[in-house]
Amino acid sequence: MKLKLLAALALATPLFLANSVKAGNPQDLQRLLSTGECIGCNLSGMNLSGAHLIGADLRGSNLAGANLSGANLEGADLTDANLKRANLTSAYLTNVNFKKANLNGANLTRAHVYDSNVYGASMEDLNITDAEIYNTAIGIGGEDGQQIPDWD
Repeated sequence: MKLKLLAALALATPLFLANSVKAGNPQDLQRLLSTGECIGCNLSGMNLSGAHLIGADLRGSNLAGANLSGANLEGADLTDANLKRANLTSAYLTNVNFKKANLNGANLTRAHVYDSNVYGASMEDLNITDAEIYNTAIGIGGEDGQQIPDWD
């Protein structure tokens, strides 16, 4: 009996832990949408699909796992932001500052990435299928990190 109980608890524990992972802060989301600024905010897992975030200041914000598909982030500042596993499918990313951002596992399928700064950004397992990338140091293969220019 005790063995069955322990086995059941061992199987159920990951389910409880998965539900306890903290999602983004709704107040941070409201602040971003009303002011266009949310420095250091927790927006992880939030649905920002199709949002107009032109010129948004999101420096140091946590957008891990956020849905930004179809969002317009033209001119946004995402310096030091965490975009790990974020969905940026079909997003507009012109003149975006991704300096030192975490883009590991981000989905940029069909994204429009023009003239953006990726100096010091981490981009492992980045999905760039059918993305339009111009004047931005994102590519396939090679150790180009030393050649990526920084914005002053």
